[in-house]
Amino acid sequence: MNHFDYRNGVLHAEGVEIPDIAKQVGTPFYCYSTATLTRHFHVFRQAFAGLDALVCYAMKANSNQAVLKTLARQGAGATWCRKANCAAVWPPASRPARSCFRASARPRARWISRLPPASSASTSNPSRSWNCSRRAPWPSARLPLFRCASIRMSTPRPTRRSRPARRRTSSASRGSARQVYARAAELPGIKVTGIDTHIGSQITELQPFDDAFALLVDLVGTLRADGHAIEHIDLGGGLGIPYRVDNSPPPLPDAYAEIVRKHVTKLGLKVMFEPGRLIVGNAGILVSEVIYVKEGDAKNFLVVDAAMNDLIRPTLYDAFHDIKPVVQPPAATPRMKVDIVGPVCETGDFLGLDRDLPRLKTGDLIAVATAGAYGAVQAGTYNTRLLVPEVLVDGDRFHVVRPRQTYEELIGLDSIPDWLK
Repeated sequence: MNHFDYRNGVLHAEGVEIPDIAKQVGTPFYCYSTATLTRHFHVFRQAFAGLDALVCYAMKANSNQAVLKTLARQGAGATWCRKANCAAVWPPASRPARSCFRASARPRARWISRLPPASSASTSNPSRSWNCSRRAPWPSARLPLFRCASIRMSTPRPTRRSRPARRRTSSASRGSARQVYARAAELPGIKVTGIDTHIGSQITELQPFDDAFALLVDLVGTLRADGHAIEHIDLGGGLGIPYRVDNSPPPLPDAYAEIVRKHVTKLGLKVMFEPGRLIVGNAGILVSEVIYVKEGDAKNFLVVDAAMNDLIRPTLYDAFHDIKPVVQPPAATPRMKVDIVGPVCETGDFLGLDRDLPRLKTGDLIAVATAGAYGAVQAGTYNTRLLVPEVLVDGDRFHVVRPRQTYEELIGLDSIPDWLK
């Protein structure tokens, strides 16, 4: 559920009309709903009532400071994996009390050492544990760097036939787990107390989770028998979200929680989750204005002012986002099949292909749905396009969290060498 709906034919974000925001900030812009953010977080967390559970929002999905502050106020922890979104540069006003650091790349002591005191750490590659240990600011101590650390184990992932295999850092395999944990137990500066897995953030079936958690729980028993004090288990990003309104909806968090309870209740472990897309995906839209409609014999194009640099998911991942007019046309308005494209001269500059929409005209607004996750955070300035505003709505008010860049700000990032002056 989200809080973007039509009232009297006009799309609203909670109590605010989308055209009113467009008049003030211009287009394109991202718009986030506070009510949707908080609802998604609470529904997910409440599904695990009775368990010792911690929900750490995955910041890489959307690191907008107002989004972070909103979730921190609800009691969310945070998961981060890069210096850019580490707690050291997260303003204290937005910083959560607890966080999970994921060392998927080589960490640096000068910012790892600034972790909040209630942080845990996880690595998807055993060699990163060795790096973390070597870079510990207090190598003779066991706990100052990480109060608890874990190693991500590889478990079966659902097959995605529509997308090529991704190259990524390998997780530790189950076959090597005992050797990896034995080696990690000898390292100074860390204390290994947990285990985790992550099979994906856009999984819309329960069976893959059931299979993965069964393997992980079995491994916990093996590691405990070897003498390791496994105290927490991290189950990763959680359920997928409904990008296509015409598809069957993904399982609800309560159904997912039943799978979790089935496997972990008997172990007496603290359970951690790292949802990002699930919390923020449907809490955001991208609003764009129609520049013109180009009709052809073989294909029609709806040219809008948002482009691939603003939302790269469709061309990068072949991702689908529902697209609809901000103001509903009269019922008798004819429909047409169009490619929704941007003003950048690129084959990949599109937001949607072969979409059946009411006939729109220059100046009309469209809303690209489910754009709260991996939208603005993946935006760039390709073709010297400016980063677009991000707006947060709360009830009948809204705030421009990140204003539109100016060309002076963008070009001002360059420095001319002396020999060219």
